[in-house]
Amino acid sequence: MITRKADREVVHKEHVFGGAGDLTNVIITPADEMYGKNRLFQHCYLNKGCEVAYHEHHGDGEVYYVLAGVGEFNDNGTVTTVYPGDACWTPDGQGHSMKCISDETLEFIALVVNNH
Repeated sequence: MITRKADREVVHKEHVFGGAGDLTNVIITPADEMYGKNRLFQHCYLNKGCEVAYHEHHGDGEVYYVLAGVGEFNDNGTVTTVYPGDACWTPDGQGHSMKCISDETLEFIALVVNNH
């Protein structure tokens, strides 16, 4: 099965987890099509200064795979600059945030994996 970008649902969210600005998500595969294994699989876009604020995962984990731009990733209080090709894993029981710190839009893939 192939899905085309033009056919995917686009969701705009403001102040994600209380963060600055807005986030645009293109849903790659809806949760109801992932056999209960994953909750979210999206192509995410953050403009400069926009962020997904710090939040913790309980019952699942999340990976971000950076495609473009430069981000500031908070891994349980340790803040690191991330670049295209970097992957950021947040396991169950831990927390993270992501902020765009470049003029270029930060693009990353987000996958939330259920822990059951």
